[in-house]
Amino acid sequence: MAARRHRRIAVTVAAAALIAVPAAVGCSAVDKALDCVQTADAIADSVTDLQQAVENAANDPGQADEALASIDTNLDEIGDKTDNADVSKAVDDLNKAVDNVRTAIKNGDETPDVTPVTDAAGELTKVCTP
Repeated sequence: MAARRHRRIAVTVAAAALIAVPAAVGCSAVDKALDCVQTADAIADSVTDLQQAVENAANDPGQADEALASIDTNLDEIGDKTDNADVSKAVDDLNKAVDNVRTAIKNGDETPDVTPVTDAAGELTKVCTP
């Protein structure tokens, strides 16, 4: 819960910074950046859900699939909205990490290493923050 609160604070600070962007920047650029921050926040929440799902895999094996599907949905959303090379690379890296976790689960690994997913989500958050 504390991690989500900290992320929400970071998103609020980033949003405030975006609002303060000089008028010389077009509104569409600000809107895209804000969409990126909001989607990265949603992905961070899904990554937290994935970590919890992996920890509780014995109790609810389908929970990890739901978290992975949520990450996929958010990645599709951010991928469709960006033309930024750094964001695109971060999205690709996170997609690969999610695919690796999905494959590990499919191959019977009940506690796959989600560190690459966490790291890639952190990188995405970093490149989305102005």
